[in-house]
Amino acid sequence: MIPVRVDKGDQPPQLSSADGILAMGGPMSVNDSLPWLSPEKEYIRRAVRTEVPFFGVCLGAQLLASSLGAPVKPADTHYGMHPVELAPGAFTDPLFGGLPRTVPVFQWHGENFDNPAGATRLAGSPGCPNEAIRVGDSAYGIQFHLEVGERLLDDWLRTPDCLGELVERCGPGSPGAITEELRAAAVRMERCARRVFGGWVDLVAKVR
Repeated sequence: MIPVRVDKGDQPPQLSSADGILAMGGPMSVNDSLPWLSPEKEYIRRAVRTEVPFFGVCLGAQLLASSLGAPVKPADTHYGMHPVELAPGAFTDPLFGGLPRTVPVFQWHGENFDNPAGATRLAGSPGCPNEAIRVGDSAYGIQFHLEVGERLLDDWLRTPDCLGELVERCGPGSPGAITEELRAAAVRMERCARRVFGGWVDLVAKVR
């Protein structure tokens, strides 16, 4: 895996040489006036068109939707553990099929994306109807954070901007509260994460 920071001026590899693309989260919005957002969305759009496997998490999922013409708008604020409900499209999906109908996931967002035309809705929650989508056979976007464990959350909470955002939105006791929520759900969420991420790695190996 080659880390690429487009927000720091890094250039992504040619799509012809990419086995897959993993786009993670960030504090910005896809609607911000940032010089690297339009080129990144065009890169994602071409990846989807040429069927290069793509997986977007939080901001990465919003970039996927936005690159395909779907709006990203303010939504119910979700921080900490908030379960998502699988949609019928998930039941036979290579990544989400076999998961429980209700999946415990870690959330940290205040926006949500509309479903792009032709995309399959995989999961949703109250206030955020599109929590997971699939576009075609090899592009996925999830609004939530299956990758977060206690160590990563601790890193986030040590970042002043992240801590300030959480306390402003959820109150002074929220850092301890969401840490306990994550600890209680960690084993169940890790099982789901292994299923979803492992399925995508298998997809990359098959497609490329």
